[in-house]
Amino acid sequence: MEEKNSKSLKIFLYVSVWVIIWGSVASLIDFPLLKNNFYKEGDLYQYLTFSITAFFSIISAKFIYKKIKL
Repeated sequence: MEEKNSKSLKIFLYVSVWVIIWGSVASLIDFPLLKNNFYKEGDLYQYLTFSITAFFSIISAKFIYKKIKL
């Protein structure tokens, strides 16, 4: 039972770290685009910026998850 709880905690932490990484990377990409008036806050392009980085984050997280074998 302890091993199952430990694995669940590791997976929860892994996903949490990836959400932080995704948000940070997306914000770093988003900030200069907003400042240079490429799009306005809340625009469809901002949504696409975060969606595309989420897609690549999910792909990366799955790839790395298979490598580290939590």
